[in-house]
Amino acid sequence: MLLPGPLATLIMADLGAEVIKVEPPGGDYARHMKSFLFEGANRNKSSIVVDLKAPQASDIIKRLAEYGDVAIEGFRPGVASRLGIGPEQLQAINPALIYCSLSGFGQTGPISTKAGHDLAYIAMGGGLAQRGQLRQAPSRSSLPVADIAGGSFAAVAILAAMHDRKEGETGAVLDLSLYESVLYSSAIRFGFETSVDENNHLYPANDLFTCGDGRQIALTIVETKFWDSFVEVTREIQPAFGQNAFATEEGRLENSDKLMALLDELFASQPAAHWIAFLDPADVPATICVSNQETITSDHAKARAMHMKSGETTVMPFPVIASGQHVTSNQRTAPARSIDATKIMGKLGYSASEISDLAAQSIIEVPDK
Repeated sequence: MLLPGPLATLIMADLGAEVIKVEPPGGDYARHMKSFLFEGANRNKSSIVVDLKAPQASDIIKRLAEYGDVAIEGFRPGVASRLGIGPEQLQAINPALIYCSLSGFGQTGPISTKAGHDLAYIAMGGGLAQRGQLRQAPSRSSLPVADIAGGSFAAVAILAAMHDRKEGETGAVLDLSLYESVLYSSAIRFGFETSVDENNHLYPANDLFTCGDGRQIALTIVETKFWDSFVEVTREIQPAFGQNAFATEEGRLENSDKLMALLDELFASQPAAHWIAFLDPADVPATICVSNQETITSDHAKARAMHMKSGETTVMPFPVIASGQHVTSNQRTAPARSIDATKIMGKLGYSASEISDLAAQSIIEVPDK
């Protein structure tokens, strides 16, 4: 898996854990993708390439299991055990080890080995059954929702298992499905009743509108108090918002076509910045849709130190401030492939000559000095 496991371990690395990334020969597939994914999800980690298919790797696996508190894998069900790194095998070495499997559809069930990626899990988890905007069919997000949910839930589950583990007890074996991670979220929002109106979660004034300069604004009016504030502040420029047909949530939804046409006309008359300056003093919730690059240069982002440097790369620290300080303080860039092999193998008790021999057999990869 390209993101769920790396995200779960990134969260723990940001919180101070030592994370060893074990990569296959040739490196993580994400290294070769034309995106920021690998750099973004693998900072603050160490890397070692190990050929898990080689019989000679078994001793390395044993020592890693003895060294670690947690093992995370993202193979399809059954693959980890065939490689000798399944939960039974690793907990036989270190019974206290917490073992987390991240997969698309879980370790059991008739489609557990089915292939898929983020979009498939969102689709099957109900995440595309409902539209998010009144005037559009259901559509995918640019963010990998299932991967983010699954990786985040995995981090929470691992930390809970570590907290719950008692001295002398066997560590938990965690089975986390990305499809179920989406379904969990979807069920909170929509439940499981087939009689629910497909539009009852939508609000005409909680949508995107194009402004006079071509930029989009997110107007996020849900509660009536905000609608009342909007009606008041726009009374002189568009009194039609104050008509009785729009006075209630039900009325606004029932007359959504007419209301949204009025909103389109209003926002198209001025640039986005004008509308923020106009609506903010009235406490009407609205924001301009911006890029990552734009948001980190804002005064608010600077005030909250929402970005920091990882080498030459700008990154977002763990998004929690504890007692006035960001939890993440130190940042290291995503590691070069197997750059830490010698150091990791030394921690596991291997001598320099043993490391050289394993590298010569292509069991591990040691970077050139």
